[in-house]
Amino acid sequence: MDVLSDVITAMRGGRPHSSRQSRFAPWGMRFPASEGAGFHVVLQGSAWLIPPGEAPAVRLGVGDVVFLAHGRGHALADDPATPVDDVVPGPDGTWPAPADEPPSDASAPAVQLLCGAYRLNRARAHPLLSHLPDVVHLPAGVGAHPALRSAIDLLGSELRTPLPGSDAVVPALLDTLLLYILRTWWLEEQAAPRPNGAPAGWSAALADPAVSVALSAVHDDPARPWTVEELGSLGGLSRAAFARRFTAVVGEPPLAYLTWWRMTTAGRLLRADDAPLRSVAQRTGYTSEFSFAKAFKREYGVAPGQYRRQAG
Repeated sequence: MDVLSDVITAMRGGRPHSSRQSRFAPWGMRFPASEGAGFHVVLQGSAWLIPPGEAPAVRLGVGDVVFLAHGRGHALADDPATPVDDVVPGPDGTWPAPADEPPSDASAPAVQLLCGAYRLNRARAHPLLSHLPDVVHLPAGVGAHPALRSAIDLLGSELRTPLPGSDAVVPALLDTLLLYILRTWWLEEQAAPRPNGAPAGWSAALADPAVSVALSAVHDDPARPWTVEELGSLGGLSRAAFARRFTAVVGEPPLAYLTWWRMTTAGRLLRADDAPLRSVAQRTGYTSEFSFAKAFKREYGVAPGQYRRQAG
């Protein structure tokens, strides 16, 4: 699995959810802080995003996408000055969709929104998501982001007219949409002009041939006893040159990232099935169950068996 796909898989904490929202002016919705990440797409009309903190409001037009990776509270409204009502999640964490009934003033402008949220495991936040800005705004444009637009159209259609199989299709489309949002942001970050001509942060890690090939190798085979020299040779760099470059763009040394990814993978395996601990240890690069359990407890604060019971 490639790095971007692995990031989503590693952080997923439950089924995502979404709804279509139709509002008539004046309207305003405040979304509370949460452990997940949220997105909004303007399908019709316009809206204002009121981000967390002191950041200025952002005007959104038809086709605009905003992604809030860090679960901070925010609001949407027809105007920044409009009072907002709290959106109260249901028992299952989903947001209620209001009835599509216009007020008696039929001339009031309407907005249609596609809103959704992803439940994420913040305890193992991958740095790629951690380094995202508070608000990722992907403006619409003629011919812009065709794959992202296709995913939005498919999701909007399923939510507008549910058909047999929609309960399976919608979560899959939401995962697809998240990947397209992150991929689009990554490509735009790569293309953005920089003072030194190079991208920054994890965009730089994925764009750097030597670093990205090493990351892919680690994600493809975390059980292999990788050395810094081996990882550097994949990208044609010496041990020292690779270690410096990897640490500079990823934020930690290669073997530290390898250990972190092994433990993240182990946690996912323990949550996913009841495979023996020896099997989990072998699949994450540990030759004995004892050494695996010791490393796991050092990372998570609990033994693997206890972690599995708590996750269940």
